[in-house]
Amino acid sequence: MKIKFLIIIILIFTSELITAQTSDEIIRNEVLEKKEIGKKLTYGKWTENGGTETELTYLGTLKEYKILNSSWIWGMSKRATNRIIIFNSKNEYIGNYYVTTKCDLPNRIENNNLIFKRSNCENCDNIENKIEFKNEIPMEIFINCKGKFGDLYSFDKTLTE
Repeated sequence: MKIKFLIIIILIFTSELITAQTSDEIIRNEVLEKKEIGKKLTYGKWTENGGTETELTYLGTLKEYKILNSSWIWGMSKRATNRIIIFNSKNEYIGNYYVTTKCDLPNRIENNNLIFKRSNCENCDNIENKIEFKNEIPMEIFINCKGKFGDLYSFDKTLTE
């Protein structure tokens, strides 16, 4: 009896993840097509009972790349998976930087730089970070928080939804 219950729970959880992954690709393309720079669009609604919510913000283009902030809110404790997602000019996924908190997501694009304002972050100085995309996507980015301390994030080409 316990095994049947466990199997049912696993199937329900797996189907929820598969649906979220499929719809994320659709809503990401929708946001990219709208081209509304800086406007946060929310899809779904997080609930303690298992609902998920995805917040997407199109930041614009950086060189030939389209930049999208993504926060997927899930789980009973309202966890978030935050990513800076990069697409080519045809809206094809190139890769992403997985960042720890929403606070680590960039605020805007200016003069071919990703701009991060850490003033809203707990325990960080009011620092503005600029990450330049010269000839290609940086394989690592460092976002300063306080003094010489901050966060280092790696670019990942793996398709993750």
